[in-house]
Amino acid sequence: MKQKTAFLFGIHMHQPVDNFAWVIEKAVTTCYGPFFEIAERYPAFKFSVHCSGWLLEQICDGYPELFARMQRLAHQGTIELFGAGFYEPILSSIPSPDRRSQIDLLSDTKESYFGKRPKGVWLTERVWEASLIPDLYASGIRYTVMDDYHFLCTGFDEARLDGYYMTEESGMPMGLFPISKKLRYAIPFLSVEKSIETIKSYARENDSVAILFDDAEKFGMWPNTHKWVYEKGWLASFIEAVLSDEQIEPMHFGSYFANHRPRGIAYLPNVSYYEMGEWSLGADDALSLELLIKEMEFDYFESKGVKFIKGGIWKNFLVKYAESNRIHKRMLELSLLKSQINNEIFTQNLYRLQTNDVLWHGVFGGLYLPNLRDNAYRYLIACETIRHQGINSITEHNPEMDPYPKALVATDAHILRFDAQNGGQLIEFDCKQSGFNWQNTLTRRKEAYHQKILQAHHNPQTPQTHESDGIDTIHTVDHRVEQEVRDALVYDWYLKHSFIDHISDASFSLENFKQCRFREFGDFANQPFEMTIESDRLYFERNGGIYLSEKYPTTMQKLFIPTKDGFEFEITLQSECDTLFNYALELNLHFADYQAVTINDAPLKEGTLVSINQFRLFDAYTQKTIVFTSDTRFTLHYASLLSVSQSEEGYELTIQAFSFALLFPFERQLKLFGDIKVENV
Repeated sequence: MKQKTAFLFGIHMHQPVDNFAWVIEKAVTTCYGPFFEIAERYPAFKFSVHCSGWLLEQICDGYPELFARMQRLAHQGTIELFGAGFYEPILSSIPSPDRRSQIDLLSDTKESYFGKRPKGVWLTERVWEASLIPDLYASGIRYTVMDDYHFLCTGFDEARLDGYYMTEESGMPMGLFPISKKLRYAIPFLSVEKSIETIKSYARENDSVAILFDDAEKFGMWPNTHKWVYEKGWLASFIEAVLSDEQIEPMHFGSYFANHRPRGIAYLPNVSYYEMGEWSLGADDALSLELLIKEMEFDYFESKGVKFIKGGIWKNFLVKYAESNRIHKRMLELSLLKSQINNEIFTQNLYRLQTNDVLWHGVFGGLYLPNLRDNAYRYLIACETIRHQGINSITEHNPEMDPYPKALVATDAHILRFDAQNGGQLIEFDCKQSGFNWQNTLTRRKEAYHQKILQAHHNPQTPQTHESDGIDTIHTVDHRVEQEVRDALVYDWYLKHSFIDHISDASFSLENFKQCRFREFGDFANQPFEMTIESDRLYFERNGGIYLSEKYPTTMQKLFIPTKDGFEFEITLQSECDTLFNYALELNLHFADYQAVTINDAPLKEGTLVSINQFRLFDAYTQKTIVFTSDTRFTLHYASLLSVSQSEEGYELTIQAFSFALLFPFERQLKLFGDIKVENV
């Protein structure tokens, strides 16, 4: 007779740090609240819980009934608590001292709230690197969970993934529990009967165990799940079925770890779950991977190919997105200063900056969500304000580790950063008082899922699911595609920040500017400049060219001088080409609320202004007015910069910035003087 199958079940609760209050309210009312309300009815249903630190604070302070339920369940032994970094960082993406501090901070908090200190740790986005082990062990962690994919791609057979394995780094041991993909895709999406069958498929003659640890949001917050899990009664029926089945025994990970032998030893590579590896690839590579799997047939890939064919690693996102890498490397730069600055507010903002959500993008919005980037920059600016208190300076630095230097300009009011590698662009324009970065833009890129948008026909509706059998996951549902989404699939060939230099002609228009399809004759917009710092000013220079039938040598020089309320600039262009061109100076400015921004006292909508030498942008969110002034009159085209991204709800259009093109006709040479001032309202 087969033994009972131990069912190790855990949920992971997380919301991005400082997420919108309405999102937290929705999560509590549609997911977390009803889940624990039902779980409290069944004290024998043992399960594990990880809740990120910031979310736990929100629940404690704002939802006392839910918090009290969680406490009761912990005190009576129904739930086992898992740890992690307090602000939910990808642990391998932050320095070792911060890693230990964040883990200890969350463990201390959970011990004070629930009376128990975690022994297990939830790996954020299941990103594993063996180098984590010494820090995990030093923080009292003895085991962790990760996908069975982590083992399969190393060469393990699925049949062997019915228990935990031990690993080590420098002699420090760590238990590794493989999460079942079959269970991830079954619970709660399949019927109760099929879900129970999936658990029992792990039954063996000796020491049977079925392992699942997954997002709590699947139980009510993902599309269609609230009706299925609660209104249709799936969760209560599932728990009752588990408890009434004599062949299944709910158990905590800690109990299993303490009372059962490991299956053996394992050494796993730097890896996350399969979908994450696919998302981290460039669009063309991700499409090639999809095609390769399709050609070999999915079943064969699942059984054999998974051992040899892999996607990328999580840190590829830092290669794929310059915006992600910039935030990450600025965080590392500030982390190195933590002990030197020795300021509690600095440290708290640094740890908040280390949250994972803003650094990557897949089926969830992540980096594509401007509010998450705004939050990250708010923490960064708070750290910079403490770091540069009373300092006015221009310094060279390059935390991004690319081939060309950056310049950081610190004034009493602002932090400015310029990038020599990409056209001498202004890449940060931080307002210290408001904690806001007007250069928090996002370049429009090709994503692999855009192919599905282009191939969709007749705006298909989301298919009706057969609720007697189950519901779709976010990986299988088809979403409606509107024509405006297709029309917004535009890709930029240069990074979208400010002080970008274009050489075009009379055909330059608002429409081709929006579509990034204007004629470009110069080689300045995305090419490196030489940078020089002299006391209170910053120089960029490039000996480039204008290209017609041949290259005409052309030199561009840009000078920036910080002022107390912004900066002055001087742009000089000299060319051997005597053709009449338009010099287009491009600015891209990000705002938190585009409905609350005006241009020259009119609502900010796309348009053109002719023969002006100044325009004023009032930003109600920061209560600042940005004033651009030039000594030479220009034509101004401006329009929203829209990105197309995917989320669990479908495809989304998001304003990432407003783009401005200032046109100055020239022949052979051009010299512009101007300034940008920030005025208080």
